[in-house]
Amino acid sequence: MDIAALIGFLGAFAMIIGSMIYAGGVMPFVDIPSVLIVFGGTIFSALSTTSLPTFLASFKAMGQAFKPSKLQNDALVKRMVELSALARKDGMMALEGQPVPDKFFEKGLQLLIDGADEAKLVKQLKQEVKAMKGRHEGAQGVVKAWVDIGPAMGMIGTLIGLVLMLGNMSDVAAIGPAMAVALLTTLYGAMVANVVFGPILTKLQSRTSAEVDYRNLIIEGLRGIARGDSPRLIEDQLLAALDPLDQVKLRAAA
Repeated sequence: MDIAALIGFLGAFAMIIGSMIYAGGVMPFVDIPSVLIVFGGTIFSALSTTSLPTFLASFKAMGQAFKPSKLQNDALVKRMVELSALARKDGMMALEGQPVPDKFFEKGLQLLIDGADEAKLVKQLKQEVKAMKGRHEGAQGVVKAWVDIGPAMGMIGTLIGLVLMLGNMSDVAAIGPAMAVALLTTLYGAMVANVVFGPILTKLQSRTSAEVDYRNLIIEGLRGIARGDSPRLIEDQLLAALDPLDQVKLRAAA
């Protein structure tokens, strides 16, 4: 579990709900028509922006925002250096069956074993990265639709509430419920965009960026092995793409 994401998500809700309780309770902030307008309207509008499989897959993707990242750049660099030393000493066939951290690394290593040259290796792995980004962007597009449509539905609800209120000014009892719709739909829309789906979208985008960087590290390392570069040169090239603190840690461990 990603502790920062979980604490941030729950903490934001705790602050909002706590303020409601302190102000007089949660129930005054619950309004069924407002819920239907904002949440119901946003669900179906977001669905209309994509295909059903992508829409359903987006919920699984959103769950990834709360899981810890499995990408370990330091372990990747260390393993790449080990494999480059093995390939330089015993040839590419010595890489057969060697354990690697993930499937993308394994696929690239198999290309080397099968005799792919540097150009073919890079072309195929770059296509894999592009396809991965496309899948991620499809799911993130649905999340972005929630962010964009939620406040718009809140505004629609506000206008509905104002029309109801202005159309029944003579009925004092009708003014309160109409005003609740007008105000609470705006509140719900803002929460949908800024408390729930906005942070999730930002987290997913950062995860995609980190995975692209990770895969590019793999490509660069495998390119070095394909060229027959020395393990030291490959290590220096990969370390140059890492955070300075990670560079210091890896050099100290060497």
